[in-house]
Amino acid sequence: MKQKKKVLVCGAGGFIGSHLVKRLKSEGFWVRGIDLKYPEFSATLADEFIIGDLREQQICQKILDLPFDEVYQLAADMGGAGYIFTGRHDADVMHNSAQINLNMAYYGIIAGIKKIFYSSSACIYPAYNQEDPANPKCSEDSAYPAAPDSEYGWEKLFSERMYLAFHRNHGLNIRIARFHNIFGPEGAWTGGKEKSPAAICRKIAEASDGDKIEIWGDGEQTRGRKSDNKLIKEKLNWEPALNLREGLYKTYKWVNEQVKKNKKTID
Repeated sequence: MKQKKKVLVCGAGGFIGSHLVKRLKSEGFWVRGIDLKYPEFSATLADEFIIGDLREQQICQKILDLPFDEVYQLAADMGGAGYIFTGRHDADVMHNSAQINLNMAYYGIIAGIKKIFYSSSACIYPAYNQEDPANPKCSEDSAYPAAPDSEYGWEKLFSERMYLAFHRNHGLNIRIARFHNIFGPEGAWTGGKEKSPAAICRKIAEASDGDKIEIWGDGEQTRGRKSDNKLIKEKLNWEPALNLREGLYKTYKWVNEQVKKNKKTID
């Protein structure tokens, strides 16, 4: 009987990580997940789930004790604009995420992992290319000269360079993708770390008929910016299956259900 491929998902308790675990299991992989917490809205499907802090070297050594075919490094100190852009969390964001990535690259080489995926962010793209709301530029060739719009973006860019250096010097088989504003069912929708689509869905769901809701900014900002997907279409022949309207419909339906549940609990 053919042995299942072994996969490690770092950040498996988060929104993207928990959905990734489900997808990998549906494709027949054996999956180990690790995070500081379990998924908030549904049980994990991981074969093993370890509660652990990847900033700690011993934890990284412990979880890399198997010959993993693939490692997905999604773990990070992150959140929406209400967390990233206040300036109050800059040191934590940079230190925590950089420590995780330094550990994973170093101990990944020692453990001999075959392939690692790193989830970077569209926050690495220069702020000066996004000052015109009618023409924000987020193509691959626009990443340099570097001028990310936040410390979160600077850390992501540093970690990209660090993983690529480990590839050049130690043969680490690395893949990098830059995620834009991710939203959907089972994502954070309240508490300060939610992204803008979920936050706006929550505000609408909580509003009474005829009420106004608060929207941050003047409506001309480019933070809800459009992903440039030319490169991924060219290289992988992939493109999103749902358009923005369909994605927001699914997201609002789920957030509205959470708001109703929360209201019943309070009442």
